[in-house]
Amino acid sequence: MAFDILEPGLATTVQDEGRIGYYRFGLPQGGSMDQYSASLANRLVGNTVAEAVLECTYIGPKIVTTTDAVIAVTGAPVDVFVNGEIVPEYERIALVTGDELKFGVIKGGTKYFIAVHGGIDVPEVLGSRSTYPIGAIGGVEGRALKAGDLVPVGVGRDNGLPELRAIALEDRPVFSKDVTVRVMLGLYDQNLSAKGLETLLNSEWVLTPVADRMGLRYSGPGVEWKEREQPFGAGQDPSNIVDAGYAVGSIQIPGGTQPIILHRDAVSGGGYAMVATVISADMDLVARCAPGTKTHFVAVTMEQALEARHENTARAARIWS
Repeated sequence: MAFDILEPGLATTVQDEGRIGYYRFGLPQGGSMDQYSASLANRLVGNTVAEAVLECTYIGPKIVTTTDAVIAVTGAPVDVFVNGEIVPEYERIALVTGDELKFGVIKGGTKYFIAVHGGIDVPEVLGSRSTYPIGAIGGVEGRALKAGDLVPVGVGRDNGLPELRAIALEDRPVFSKDVTVRVMLGLYDQNLSAKGLETLLNSEWVLTPVADRMGLRYSGPGVEWKEREQPFGAGQDPSNIVDAGYAVGSIQIPGGTQPIILHRDAVSGGGYAMVATVISADMDLVARCAPGTKTHFVAVTMEQALEARHENTARAARIWS
């Protein structure tokens, strides 16, 4: 069983929950940018949450299935077509051998996901099937799909859960053009002046088109740094530090001008100060933002961050029961 890729789309890759445990060696966790949306697709087709899916960016692929299959499409709003007829997102879709799957113009966000019963069955690399293009590992030869690829699909198994035909409207993610992103300050917010910190947390930042799996860059008023004598080993710009490890979701502001949120495929360390970190519960929210999205950062405590994570976990547990 396989997907025959007639057209690859803009940047279609195989992704799963990610390659956990290797960040200390400089290898990012990767995985689906919007983990929640990807998990909903797996839930609909009767997989476990761990099965690999196809992550589509803006322009989706054109696919012909070589056998009968059950699929689902979730994530950013887009028209889905089977043999030229529109079919719904967030519902189970039955395909028969030779059916053609393709997509219209995306209507919000940047990424949507295709799950198939049995999962995308490429080899695991360091415990994950996720594609890491910079390192050329995982997925299909460590790269985005190309025309002519025959992407293998695994043998479907019963995951022990009742069949779910559609995701309820209240459980579907929202793709907004104006978002509030919760952050925890640190590790280097003390290098910002009082005015700089106020600007970070009380200004509107707009996502630029410079956004990918590694990071998302925002435009805005810029921030002010404290004047200080740079330590040995740091650069001359106030935003430079002696090299340190980066947390996933770290916010850097090189030169004090345009914040960058490091995302799934980001490097694990470097010489820019991390003034704040997006909480884990809001990383999917960041991934759903399209260029032009107005963003406000709000500082929360560790207790609030943990509560937000608990709420996300509880929602997922309800859907996966």
